[in-house]
Amino acid sequence: MMLSALAEELGGQKLGDDVVVSALSIDSRSIKKGDTFLALVGDAFNGNDFVDAAFHDGAIAAIVSDTSRVNNVNSSLIKVNDTRIALGKIASLIRQKSRAKIIALTGSQGKTTVKEMMGSILAFEGETLITEGNLNNTIGVPLTLLRLNEDHKYAVIEMGADCHGEIEFSATITKPNIALLTNANAAHIEGFGSLQGIVQAKGEIIDPTEGDATIILNIDDPNVDHWVYRAEDRKVLRFSEKNEEADAYAENVVVGTKGAVSFELVTPVGREYISLKVLGRHNIINAVAAAIATQNAGAGLPAIKKGLESLAPVPRRLNPVAGIGGCCIVDDSYNASPNSFMAAIDVLMSFPENKILVAGDMRELGTEAEDSHFKIGEYAAQVGLRELWTVGELSKLTGKGFGASSRHFDSTNELVAACRAVANKDTVFLVKGSRGMHMEEIVEQLSIAGSDY
Repeated sequence: MMLSALAEELGGQKLGDDVVVSALSIDSRSIKKGDTFLALVGDAFNGNDFVDAAFHDGAIAAIVSDTSRVNNVNSSLIKVNDTRIALGKIASLIRQKSRAKIIALTGSQGKTTVKEMMGSILAFEGETLITEGNLNNTIGVPLTLLRLNEDHKYAVIEMGADCHGEIEFSATITKPNIALLTNANAAHIEGFGSLQGIVQAKGEIIDPTEGDATIILNIDDPNVDHWVYRAEDRKVLRFSEKNEEADAYAENVVVGTKGAVSFELVTPVGREYISLKVLGRHNIINAVAAAIATQNAGAGLPAIKKGLESLAPVPRRLNPVAGIGGCCIVDDSYNASPNSFMAAIDVLMSFPENKILVAGDMRELGTEAEDSHFKIGEYAAQVGLRELWTVGELSKLTGKGFGASSRHFDSTNELVAACRAVANKDTVFLVKGSRGMHMEEIVEQLSIAGSDY
């Protein structure tokens, strides 16, 4: 595409020579010859300051929002008001040309695991693009769409948000054929004001879909009626852990030791026995969601079975790793919310060894923070856990809810030292807390690098 044509698509102003543009980069440090550099602007950076460096390293053009920061006035540029919006428009252009069947998903919990499950299933049916890591925001979603090519038969796009409007933006440029909502609860409530605010925000994934799109909803979520209403005349499929009124659900569930689960998957086109490698009963509904979504996209039951059963635990999400002294560490350090904390505790309780919960703070809970932490401690005590060790100010309340036998540590170093003192082949640690608590550092200090449990 010519730079002038791209400028017209973006509603921007072309400056300098008209050139052919192809590959796009947002990182001036990794520019390749012939790339077009898009200068993003954030709270702590301004990409316009790196345009000259990008040209020096081989960029053929740049998309900018502030030409006063560009020294080479003869450069080939597109001037736009907002480069983030421009990135979204470029991603939308690529999506419009793609023939891939696209599944978009969002939710308060489970979306990354469901994404990985769907990617694993669809890989058995054809070339599949999935969101990498946590690239699920208004920058990550467009960057993922930029990777779409003519070989892709499917794409699975995860969508997250910190405030209202972000999922709507992502869904608008993605235009998914299938939109999946896992659930909505009070996780990360600060940016939305209330649970109802979260429900509204998650529902933004529905609104931009075309009339022939399929909306896939969790019938066990109390907010499902709101989303059904929002879906209007679009096709709606429902999934559940055990509700037989759903289009897909599980029967004959077996929960074994060390978090192992198996079940019979019931779908509109047949049944299949599934044995998961990912841990925890809560992953049954995640698997059912992945199954009904991919089945609607064209996956057969054999691919669904192979995809679900071959998926290993996602790093830092209930991932058992080998630790010092022969101990086991269940690494769930990626993030934390009240529901995911209780699910993780259930997994811990399925281990026969001496069990120690290493708990950090849960962030972004707003006015619910103190009560939520206390209730986690109460829950741990109710299910029979004997050892709760905490770090972080809010986690003192988790200990209070648990009772006098809990132990609080003022620093991560003190906590790690205590863990080392008791680590042996008869001990299992569950390490969990919000991302900002850096609980992964505890795992790193206790684990044996490169070893699985």
